[in-house]
Amino acid sequence: MITINNLQKHFGSKTAIDIEHYDIAQGDMLGLVGNNGAGKTTLFRLMLDLLQADRGTVLIDGTDVSRSEDWKRDTGAFIDESFLIDYLTPEEYFYFIGRMYGLKKDEVDSRLQPFDRFMNGEVLGQKKFIRNYSMGNKQKIGIISAMLHQPRLLVLDEPFNFLDPSSQSIIKHLLKRYNEEHQATVIISSHNLNHTVDICPRIALLEHGVIIRDLQNRDNSAERELEAYFNLAVEEEIREEQQEEDKEQQTDNNNTEQQ
Repeated sequence: MITINNLQKHFGSKTAIDIEHYDIAQGDMLGLVGNNGAGKTTLFRLMLDLLQADRGTVLIDGTDVSRSEDWKRDTGAFIDESFLIDYLTPEEYFYFIGRMYGLKKDEVDSRLQPFDRFMNGEVLGQKKFIRNYSMGNKQKIGIISAMLHQPRLLVLDEPFNFLDPSSQSIIKHLLKRYNEEHQATVIISSHNLNHTVDICPRIALLEHGVIIRDLQNRDNSAERELEAYFNLAVEEEIREEQQEEDKEQQTDNNNTEQQ
């Protein structure tokens, strides 16, 4: 489904992405985890040809995403609210997305029905533009629009952001069922390890733009390893901060003695 080869992206002197090789198979449900600045969103933007790579390729079904748009018809994605057309109502936006993929109005209505609980009566029939919705409901509109045409590849950046606990639980169920029923490749990024481990049988750990671990998550087996990794990272940061404070204190003491 997806093959990444020698992919690099730099912002000035900073290396944002540096992935030598990585494969994602059709039907995989992959969770991409990492700290802020690890490169998750940058990787998604490179995969979706929203950002030009400095080097390397992303292939979807053998097609270089930077050289053809054939892959787009079978791909659904929501990265942030810039994907939305916020001067439309949700209904207008969903019908617009439907027309792009050859769906009639009644087909769009039918495909919206499985999302009724997720929308919770707060999205449709409100007679207001998307820009006037809460961040949580904008998130819902974006996720639904990405899934509306039932793509073979679904890419969602931080799908649990801004959602209340009930909505988070519902979207986990919807994503897992979508993956199973359509044999779709689903790729999500998240800061929330619990949600990611709950639904993703495969997890990639990204650090400074490099995939440092590719974990098979059987019966939530990856949770302990991920928690240990992030706890160790925090301990190292605290230790480095303490060492820096000790150096500053020593410098202050030396200056005081010299005076």
